[in-house]
Amino acid sequence: MQAEMHTYSGGLGVLAGDMARECADLGVPSVFVTMASREGYVRQEIDGEGAQLDRPDRWDPGRWCQPLPTRVTVPAGGRSIQVRPWLKTLQGRGGFRVPVLLLDTELASNSSEDRALTGSLYGGDAVCRLKQEIVLGLGGLRVLRALGFHPRVYHMNEGHAALLTLDLLREAEAARGRPDESVPGDAASRVRRQCVFTTHTPVKAGLDRFDYPLVRRLLGEEADLRALKRWGGQDGLNMTRLGLGLSHYANGVSVRHADTARKMFPGYPIHAVTNGVHVGTWLHPTFAELYDSILPGWRERPELLVRVPDLAGSEIWECHRVARSRLIDRVRRSTGVSLDPETLTIVFARRMTGYKRPLLLFRDLERMADIASRHRFQLVITGKAHPKDDPGKDAILRIHGAIDRLGGAVPAVFLPNYDMDWAQTLVAGADVWLQTPLPPMEACGTSGMKAGLNGGLNLSPLDGWWAEGCVDGVNGWSFAHRDGADADPADAEALYDRLDRAVLPCYYGEPERWRSMMKHSIANVAAYFTSRRMVEQYATEAYLS
Repeated sequence: MQAEMHTYSGGLGVLAGDMARECADLGVPSVFVTMASREGYVRQEIDGEGAQLDRPDRWDPGRWCQPLPTRVTVPAGGRSIQVRPWLKTLQGRGGFRVPVLLLDTELASNSSEDRALTGSLYGGDAVCRLKQEIVLGLGGLRVLRALGFHPRVYHMNEGHAALLTLDLLREAEAARGRPDESVPGDAASRVRRQCVFTTHTPVKAGLDRFDYPLVRRLLGEEADLRALKRWGGQDGLNMTRLGLGLSHYANGVSVRHADTARKMFPGYPIHAVTNGVHVGTWLHPTFAELYDSILPGWRERPELLVRVPDLAGSEIWECHRVARSRLIDRVRRSTGVSLDPETLTIVFARRMTGYKRPLLLFRDLERMADIASRHRFQLVITGKAHPKDDPGKDAILRIHGAIDRLGGAVPAVFLPNYDMDWAQTLVAGADVWLQTPLPPMEACGTSGMKAGLNGGLNLSPLDGWWAEGCVDGVNGWSFAHRDGADADPADAEALYDRLDRAVLPCYYGEPERWRSMMKHSIANVAAYFTSRRMVEQYATEAYLS
């Protein structure tokens, strides 16, 4: 929702904020439910050796939200946990308001263990994680009921909230045979008509699974094991399968990801609704001012920006120069590192984890230096590793070592504590937005859309959204991916070749072509990869179907 509310770790949380803002802009009657996550994800500090130090990223809900007097209870191992909601209201451009409810267990009536459940985002062991999902799923639905909400559709993003289906099943069973009950079918069919499920990751480690003895111990009599095993799996409660099995519509977040998800979960019809970004949030103010003058109405109809290649000339480049200068200046003020505002700037800003391959660019430092001797370029690198992701932390350490070894051959800087505020600066100021995922592990990659919206040119394998958006050499570039054990060295060589033979020669030798590509990048994203198209697609294909 905003950078100061640390309820997000990466793409899914930021996407939810974009979707809520778009619902407010479009006037879509909706309510969003999430966790307060008072301790945030992680506040990243970097020590003198280049290692990540994990700190709590605390925020105070009282500064940004309104406390509500409502209280509900959920079970947890023989006792009850009280849950209370905070209210954050988002107001759209036309004045329409969308409520966001943030669930909180930081109450004196709860044990110290239970008060911590809405502390750290994605923290704790299996017991803590299941309790958090009880709070989000059962607690979220009960808060909605207590506040008088009876939504037509419940949209579950990943399996974290899938336990809400337990209460929906109970409500459906209780409604059977009532004189005013006109919806036919068994309880599961009724629930399925109410639910929509989006899977956001092809990484199995990101899919929650719990042993049934633990489920029974924590849920007690509320654990309908027969239903859970039927829909969530016999060998363990797979929260993704539970959501898929009790939803009438399911989707991945790009065409490529939907295909991957269908292979992961055979037998389930999984559609594709490619993510999009909220144009008003991610477009740099200099671009917004330009579009106000040449394309009135673009805020309400961002697809009008498809006309940018025809209407805008040198103004696009000047807007970008302003945004890039602000990035360079902020880097200097924050780190003491002075980059050159005239040198091509490549940004890599990603969660530091294995499948995103943050070390791919640094695989051959001599090759990097050799390329830079012909065509100057500089690097801005940022990203957090999960506190328990040791390989991700090792990548950060190794990146710092590589930056030191490169010395002045390739000027580079690592920015600590990547967040939404930094993201807005980076996507606006990047010349090239680099992504290096291991296909097909990138579900979508919306940061590349944000950069493209600001005239940045993407450079990435054809995975996630870029498999749909790339027109190679027109709005950015792809580089080849080779399957198999030798993927990294082959892909690194393909990346270096693309930089050396296409990207850098274009920037320095064909400035008019580069500026044309920037305009096509903007038009490409604005024409399709927006949260407005995404919300409208959900409404027509999933919510109203």
